[in-house]
Amino acid sequence: MLDRTHWNDYRAIVALAAPIAGLQLAQVALTTVDLAMMGLLGIAAVAAGGLALLLYNQLRTMCVGMVTGVGNMIAAAAGRGEKRTGTDELDEDAGAEIRGYVRAALAVATVTAMVGAALLVGLGFALAWLGQDPDVLELARPIIWTLAPGLIPMLWLNVLRQFSVGLRRAGSLLRVTLVSIGVNAVLNALFIFGWLGLPKLGLAGIGLSTTLVQLWTFGTYLWTVRRDPVLGPLLSLRIWRADPEIVKRIVRLGTPISLTYGAEAAITSIATVFMGTFGAVPLAASNIVNNLAYIVYQVNIGLSQGSSILVSRTIGQGRADRVGGIARRTVTLGFAFMTVIGLLYVLFPDAVLAPFLGASRDDTEVVAAASVLLWFAIAHQYCKGAQNLCIGLLRGIGNSAAGLSNTLIGYFALGVPAMVLFGYGLGWYGPGVWLGLCLGFGATAALVWRTFLRRLRTLGERTPEALAAAR
Repeated sequence: MLDRTHWNDYRAIVALAAPIAGLQLAQVALTTVDLAMMGLLGIAAVAAGGLALLLYNQLRTMCVGMVTGVGNMIAAAAGRGEKRTGTDELDEDAGAEIRGYVRAALAVATVTAMVGAALLVGLGFALAWLGQDPDVLELARPIIWTLAPGLIPMLWLNVLRQFSVGLRRAGSLLRVTLVSIGVNAVLNALFIFGWLGLPKLGLAGIGLSTTLVQLWTFGTYLWTVRRDPVLGPLLSLRIWRADPEIVKRIVRLGTPISLTYGAEAAITSIATVFMGTFGAVPLAASNIVNNLAYIVYQVNIGLSQGSSILVSRTIGQGRADRVGGIARRTVTLGFAFMTVIGLLYVLFPDAVLAPFLGASRDDTEVVAAASVLLWFAIAHQYCKGAQNLCIGLLRGIGNSAAGLSNTLIGYFALGVPAMVLFGYGLGWYGPGVWLGLCLGFGATAALVWRTFLRRLRTLGERTPEALAAAR
C-alpha cells in the first residue's frame, strides 16, 4: 500500500506534468498544421518550407533552453518563501526574488531571440555553401525571413510559461495554445491565398502567420497572467531594471541546457541523414516511426519538467530528503506510461502506424520497414525518455552542466560511432542505425542517472541557501 506522502508526490508530479505535456503536444500540432498547409502549394514548397521549419525548430529549441532553468529558480524561491511563512503563502522576500528572476529572464530572452533570429537568416544563405539545392533555398528564404521575428514573442511566452509553471499555475497556457492552433490555420489560409483583401504571400505567408500567432499568443497569455490573483502581483516586465548578477546566473544555468537540447536534436538529425543514404524507403519508414516517437516523447518532457520544478521547490522548502522519493515516483510514472505505449506497438502495430503512413500506406516496402523499426521504437522511447527524466531531475537540484557533459559522451562518443558500426560496418542498415541511436540515448540515461545519484548523496549536507547560491 502507498502512504499519503507517496500519493501526494504522484498527484503533484502529474498536476505539473499534465499541462506541460499538453502544451508540448499542442505545439507539435501547430507545426503539423503548417506542414499540411505547405502541401497545398506543391512538393517544392514542402521541401523548402520543411527545410525552413527544421532550421527554425532547431534554433527555437536551443533558445528555449536558455530560459528553461528559470522555472526551477522561481520554484526554489517559492519553496524558501513557504518555508519562512510556514504556509503556502509567499513572503515579501520571495516575491521580490521572483520579480527579479522574471525581469532578468525577459532580458535574456530578448537578447537570445535576437541572436537566434540573426542566425536563422544567416543560415538561409550559408546553406548554399553546403550543397543545398539553390532553387529550394530561393523558396525557403522568404519564409525564413518571416519566421525569424517570431522567435522574440515565442521566447517571451516561454519566460511566462516558466514563471507560471514554477508557481504551479500553468493550466491556462495550455488553453491559450490550443486556441492558437485554430488561429494559425485561419491565418495560413488568408496569407497563402490572399483572402479578404490580404496580400497573397504563398509560402512566406505561413511564416508570417506563425510569427503573428506567436505574438498573439504571448499577448493573450500576458493578459491572462496579469489577471491571475497569484501570478499578477509577482509579474514584472521592467527589463531595463534587470539585475546583471541574476542575468549571469540565468545564462550560466541556461547555456548547458540549450546546448543539451541542441545535441539531442543533432543526434536525431545525424540518424536521419544516415537513413537517407540507404534510400527513400528506409528514410520514409524512419521518418514515420520518428514522428510517432516524437509525439510520445512530449509526455516525458512534461514529466521531466514537472518533476524538475517539484524537486527545486522541495529543496527550497528545506526538505531535500524527499528528492529521492520524487525521483523514484517520476521514473515509475514515466516507465508505466512507456510500457502501455509499448504494448500498443506490439498488439496493434497496423493501427499505430496507419495515421502516419499517409500516401505511403499502399507501399508494402515502407509498411514492412516501418513495422520493423517499430520494435526499435519501443527501446528508443525507454532510452530517450529515461535520459530526459534524469536530466530534468538533475536540473531540479541545480546542476545542468553535468547533463551536458554526459550527453556529449553518450551521444557523440558512443551513439554516433555505434550507428556507423551497426549500420555500415556490420551491414545492418536502417535497424543498425536505430540500434546505435538507442545505445546513445541509453548510455546518456545511465550516465545522467549515475550523476544524479552521486549529487543526491551530498544534497542533504547543503542548505537551501547554499543550493540557491549555486544556481
